[in-house]
Amino acid sequence: MFKLLPQLRVFLFLLLFVSWQASAQKVGLVLSGGGAKGLAHVGVLKVLEKNNIPIDYIVGTSMGSVVGALYAAGYSPQDIEDLVLSPKFQYWVSGRPLEEHAFNYFSLDPSPAALRLPISLQKSIKVQTTSGLVSDVNLNYALASTLAAGGAISKYDFNKLFVPYRSLTAEIFTRQQIVQRSGSLADAVRNSMAVPLAFRPIRQADGRYLFDGGLFNNFPTDVLRSEFKPDVIIGVNVGDVSFKKYPHEKDDELLSSSLVFLGFDVADTLAVGPNGILIQPDLEGYGTTAFDRVKDLIDIGVKAAEEKLPLMKQRIKREVDSVSLQQRRQAFQKQAPPPRFASVKIQGLKENQHNYVRNFFRRNEDNKYEIGEIEEGYYRLAANDFFKGIYPRIRFDSLAGGYELSIDAQQSNNATAEVGAVFSTRPVDNLYLGLEYRYLNRLLYTVGANANIGRFYSAGQFGFRVNIPAKLPFYVEPSVMYSSLNYRDVNDFLNRDAASTQVRQRDFKLGMQAGFSHNFRSRVVMDLSYFSNEDEYANVRTVSSEDVLDETDFTGYTAALRFERNSLNRKMYSTRGRRAVMGIRGVQGEEAYKPGTTSLNPDRRTADHQWLQISGSLEEYFPFNNDRSSWGYFLEGVVSTQGTFSNYRSSVNTSPIFAPLPDSRTLFLDKYRASRYGAAGLRYSATLLTKFEWRTETYVHVIHGPLEEGPMQEAIRAKGFERPRVTASTGVILHLPIGPAALHFIHYDNDENRWSVFGHVGFLLFRGRTLQ
Repeated sequence: MFKLLPQLRVFLFLLLFVSWQASAQKVGLVLSGGGAKGLAHVGVLKVLEKNNIPIDYIVGTSMGSVVGALYAAGYSPQDIEDLVLSPKFQYWVSGRPLEEHAFNYFSLDPSPAALRLPISLQKSIKVQTTSGLVSDVNLNYALASTLAAGGAISKYDFNKLFVPYRSLTAEIFTRQQIVQRSGSLADAVRNSMAVPLAFRPIRQADGRYLFDGGLFNNFPTDVLRSEFKPDVIIGVNVGDVSFKKYPHEKDDELLSSSLVFLGFDVADTLAVGPNGILIQPDLEGYGTTAFDRVKDLIDIGVKAAEEKLPLMKQRIKREVDSVSLQQRRQAFQKQAPPPRFASVKIQGLKENQHNYVRNFFRRNEDNKYEIGEIEEGYYRLAANDFFKGIYPRIRFDSLAGGYELSIDAQQSNNATAEVGAVFSTRPVDNLYLGLEYRYLNRLLYTVGANANIGRFYSAGQFGFRVNIPAKLPFYVEPSVMYSSLNYRDVNDFLNRDAASTQVRQRDFKLGMQAGFSHNFRSRVVMDLSYFSNEDEYANVRTVSSEDVLDETDFTGYTAALRFERNSLNRKMYSTRGRRAVMGIRGVQGEEAYKPGTTSLNPDRRTADHQWLQISGSLEEYFPFNNDRSSWGYFLEGVVSTQGTFSNYRSSVNTSPIFAPLPDSRTLFLDKYRASRYGAAGLRYSATLLTKFEWRTETYVHVIHGPLEEGPMQEAIRAKGFERPRVTASTGVILHLPIGPAALHFIHYDNDENRWSVFGHVGFLLFRGRTLQ
């Protein structure tokens, strides 16, 4: 028995050695880039934690950098899953503006422009086209705020995060890969996902621009080895791999993505080493932009990791107790400083412009910034297109006892040109041109002029606005406006030969507007103007070229007070958001009537008119089915003390208009003009074949005291309510860079134009008349 003791000692020694080796075993995780496909990484993390597999180090690139940074900053796999499944995540990756941050105090009225072209007015005039990059306004703030606590806890040393972490990025001009080991965690992630032609790169402190790390190394196992020297590598590759043989059967299919394939480094699946584990999720059929399929991609990651569980258990002997892991995560998170902001700094602008920008950020009674006001201020600043390249950095200042928000901002080109056009199945084609010049010192000054040119509609406007960043922000804007509408007797589909003019309306307004906003989301507008309107019209349906039209000139003054709020996601055919307008207007003016050859009354006359008008409209949309469908409602009402003019036609011409459809303003519909009416409608839209949108709208409006034409063409106001009238439209829409392309089948409850087919390409938008 004693002779066996040496062998027993050797056995016990080997057993202890193996046990020690297993406990000392370090595991590194590599997460590749792959755009939306990188969401499969979340599923892999869920499986690793559920099965007590340790993660000692993380290296990521591109989308792998995002998921890896969240985990390294102390977020659990469930936290990350909840984050990417939240509705806000879709706004981050798509660049769509968030409805709750629709700060439209600066510009509420949509223009028919399809292009905004920055113009550099330096030594020479230079027009710059805007790029097709995804807006990064939401993404930048989301990364900065989500990763701020982790960065503060680690004191901006990535070795001191919950899990030591590295992020890979690329410097393309010298073709160098750069390993990010310290500094802002949000910057590291943002640099690593700056995909060329998708997200713009961020300028670094040393002046360089860095790009997506996947350009040179999309599966950075070599970085993990050199930085951390792990015993086992788990590599998760969601990017491309090179084909061992030429893909004869798939080469045509792959041509469409060949540039992306060439632009990014292709993973070497053997790079995990002989004792490593490669997890390659089956992502066939999923593109790099499939962010709308988050749950499916996570589930694919779960499935791929579970298939490799036996191999991971075989090669990774060490296990991490889930309870101790959660305790360690909670202990890490508790070190986060309270979310208080001590200061806001502005970089990239002239010193005399800093105060204007700082006014977007409001302090509390303790002269500090609440986190809500920091977020609000950032989005207020981003909503003003005078600034570009806005990038937030959040860093904890231990001496000040709070976080510091540092905003990098650049002044946009002082001048901007706008171009838009509408082509239609009726002769209402139109060209829109605009030019705007802005100058920022302590105040923001804007000079703008624009014009519409067309047979049916022509208009021009010139304005000068001064924005004052007071405690209650406001602006003042004197302006002059002219518009002309020429209604012709055209009913036939694609009839380009317009008949004689039935109604021609010319408006001129010279006025002063002042707008106030307490939160930049809405505004209260006061308007005081001089107006001069000229209406020419026939009193009969059939007009010859020899007829002389009646003319009614109405000149005077108007004052209005309006509340406006607009968070709609589109200029036309909205599917999300809300728009509300409520106002009261007073009018006082003199009518001068000159009869034409179609008038039964040959006498000229003048009359004074004054009235008070209250109006309001509200529309709101509710998307569902992952934003593929939407329904909305529309409400509108007008109550006015407006009296009748010299005849029926002039009374109808000056009445408010109910124009529920895009083409409603292009038709002169008697039964849709009244001084008192109420309207309600429902709208439904659904995506067809990924690109087309089917839209159906139905409205009912009721007129109180409708106008009728008397035997001598005089206007007679009937008593009570007229019968309800129904308007309906259905059609398809394709949203193009130049504006929507739409084809509608329409019913109006009007004696003329009862049924029609109408199509257009471009933004069919009109200014309101002077008294609207």
